[in-house]
Amino acid sequence: MKNSKSSHLTLSFFVVIGILVLGHLTAGNRELDTDTKEPQSPTESYNKVMAVLTHTRCMNCHPSGDVPRQGEDAHLHYFDVERGPEGQGLAGYTCNTCHQKENNNYSGVPGAPHWGLAPSSMAWEGKSEIEIATQMMDPERNGGKNAKEIEKHLTEDELVLWAWEPGVDAEGVLREIPPVSKQEFIVAVKEWIAAGAPIPSGQN
Repeated sequence: MKNSKSSHLTLSFFVVIGILVLGHLTAGNRELDTDTKEPQSPTESYNKVMAVLTHTRCMNCHPSGDVPRQGEDAHLHYFDVERGPEGQGLAGYTCNTCHQKENNNYSGVPGAPHWGLAPSSMAWEGKSEIEIATQMMDPERNGGKNAKEIEKHLTEDELVLWAWEPGVDAEGVLREIPPVSKQEFIVAVKEWIAAGAPIPSGQN
C-alpha cells in the first residue's frame, strides 16, 4: 500500500513537470510566432517607403526650386534662404547658421547632422511616386549610388532618420512624423531593395 502511494506521487510529480515544460514550450512558440512576421510583398514594401518619402518631413528638403520648404503646409522657407552652390545656403548665411546637429526645442529650429537641401537632381516636389522612385534609384541622378548605398542612406543617415524625431516648432507644437514607423520603414526599404527595388506600374 505504501509503495503504491509512493508510485502514485512519483507519477503525479512527473505529470506536473511535463505540463509545466509543455506550457513553457507552447508559450515560447507563441512568442516566436508573434515576433516572426512574413516578409512583405515588394509592392507593400514600396508603398511604405513611398509613404515616408512623400511626407512633408522629406519633401520639404527636396524642393523643385532653390528655396527650401518648411512647416506642415510646406511654405517657402523664411528669411530668403536659398540653396546655394552646395545645397548648404549662401556664403555667410549657410544652413548651419541656424540648424545645428540636433533640434533646438527652445527656439523651435530643427537640427540634424549635415542639414541641407538634397541636390537639384533629386528634386521631388510635384512628382509622382513612380518618378521619385525611378529618380532615386538612378545612379546618374542620385550621386552615383548603387542600390545598397541607397539602402544605407535611407536606413542609417541621421538626417533621414530625423524625420521621426523632428522636435517642436516655434510655437512648441510637435512636428508631424511620417505615417510609417521608423522600424517599419527600415524593414520596408531593405525588403524592397532586396527584391530588386521594383516600381509597380500604374502608381501615381
